[in-house]
Amino acid sequence: MTGDPGTGGASGVPPEPDPVPASGQVPPDDAAGQTAPDGGATTGQPAGGGPLRGLDRALWDSITHGSPAVVTILAIFLALVLGGLLIAFSDTTVLHAWNTFFSHPGSAISAAWQSVASAYSAMFEGAIFNPHTINAAFHGGSVGAIFYPLSETAAQATPLVLTGLSVALAFRAGLFNIGAASQWIGGAIVATYLGFAISLPVGLHAIVCLIGGFAGGAIMGWLVGALKARTGAHEVIVTIMLNYVMYDLLNYLLGTPKALQQPGQANLTSPNIHASAQLPHVGGPPPQVGVGFLIALAAAAAMWWLLARSTTGFEFRTVGANPSAARSAGMSVLRAWVLAMLLAGGLAGLSGAVTIQGTFYSLNNLSYGTFGITGITVALLGRARPFGVVLAALLFGALDTGGTVMQAATSVPVDITEVLQGLIVLFVAAPLLIRAVFRLRSARAGGMEAVAKGWNG
Repeated sequence: MTGDPGTGGASGVPPEPDPVPASGQVPPDDAAGQTAPDGGATTGQPAGGGPLRGLDRALWDSITHGSPAVVTILAIFLALVLGGLLIAFSDTTVLHAWNTFFSHPGSAISAAWQSVASAYSAMFEGAIFNPHTINAAFHGGSVGAIFYPLSETAAQATPLVLTGLSVALAFRAGLFNIGAASQWIGGAIVATYLGFAISLPVGLHAIVCLIGGFAGGAIMGWLVGALKARTGAHEVIVTIMLNYVMYDLLNYLLGTPKALQQPGQANLTSPNIHASAQLPHVGGPPPQVGVGFLIALAAAAAMWWLLARSTTGFEFRTVGANPSAARSAGMSVLRAWVLAMLLAGGLAGLSGAVTIQGTFYSLNNLSYGTFGITGITVALLGRARPFGVVLAALLFGALDTGGTVMQAATSVPVDITEVLQGLIVLFVAAPLLIRAVFRLRSARAGGMEAVAKGWNG
């Protein structure tokens, strides 16, 4: 076929003899009401509905072709379905009911449904919204309790937003930052020391600790970028090794009385930071949305501006897409790598500072948790886009918060949330599998495939 693949012939329908107007444009009067050879309507339609018809067509194409957003939603849906099956068939009551499936099929199906529905309902109520709090508020209860689940979700998501942004920024520059954990620790060490070792006025003290946390993580990120730029060392190997270096360094500092260890304690824990260095909560308890969540949102907005509106961000994206082309265009690829890793490390270090100042108030050898590793999955799920990273972090925060309530209200273990997180990331990272399961047509290149091409080796 000789037709232009970018026109109506892209869907397999031969082009009309006359030019077909672009999607979303009002066709001429003589084209109104035309039909395609297969009997379906073309982009033209009777006058007065052209723009709406174009919008509907674009929406329909995004669904049937599997746009990145649609693939992500379907991946979450499929993960919830498989998670529901796991919940149902790990319930002894359901298994007992299914032993009599052929004699009482309705009872077996009902038992499975009740098990899954009760688990997911408890998870939703613990992470998003509990209808009982509204009824209690009308009878003299706390109005703030209505927003408590959302505040807990936001609190859980705060460090994940920042570590996810750290990994995502490196992705966009063609680097795979697996060292968010070491950068988190670097930022937490500096922020904690500044928090208990010096005294400053309220407000100023917190800002100084935040800046120190960013700087501590940025130093770790700069070290990775400098090693890659000067020696060609692969950032994946360097960041993995630095994770273990920082784990051991943290243990050493927490076990040294003149460093970070709390006086008179044999445990690996630091003194509490001063009240002047702590980040306040918005609205009070409940809800307890920390200022750290607002800082994380501001960081996401700043990263969006950097990538979409600044020259430096354009260099990052160009280097990430094709370092050779960027070098031919006169861009300094080595400088871009160093600067990208410095900023990425700073974001992870800021995550450590926000967590210490807003949640823990002290540092121990388990404070870093899985923030750094989970930040990688958050960046993947958010497709290395700032807004997507925020949504992915909120989803993971909701699963963590709701999972705790689910375990308390039902017999379902909280580990099911980790299974759901793994399934979601697995399906998002395999868009071809999602398109095959839901019979979606071939989509244009983009999304996770485009991110993968920017991992630089």
